[in-house]
Amino acid sequence: MNYELYLSLGSNLGDREDMLHRAIALIEERVGMVQRVSTFIETEPWGFQSKHPFLNAAVMVRTTLSPIECLDRTQQIERELGRKKKSKGGVYHDRPIDIDLLLYGDLHLSTPRLTLPHPHMQERDFVMIPLREILPSAEL
Repeated sequence: MNYELYLSLGSNLGDREDMLHRAIALIEERVGMVQRVSTFIETEPWGFQSKHPFLNAAVMVRTTLSPIECLDRTQQIERELGRKKKSKGGVYHDRPIDIDLLLYGDLHLSTPRLTLPHPHMQERDFVMIPLREILPSAEL
């Protein structure tokens, strides 16, 4: 079965635009067919102080993978593109790439590794502005 997976992407180190394009290409190769890509927007870091602004985007992918398979593959992409550590316990830091799963069809999931829909997406303009651009408003 094909599912609509919505992802949030962000980068605040190095060539941010190139990093987002590289991540999107790897997502298409390993997760599913990229159907929609939002405009890239620049935002201030959220939840921590940094002199490095983020470039953020949202993408919609058609996938046949399970949510956990999507998580595993996007985390592998993050590692390959230079991300060394994940944020934990609300402690955030600069990073070359961040990929978050936001929505997976109409699935509601809560496991120790993954919660869908993303529990904090509504609080974050850097997620919601690009997401609203590619997701019909009736679905939010």
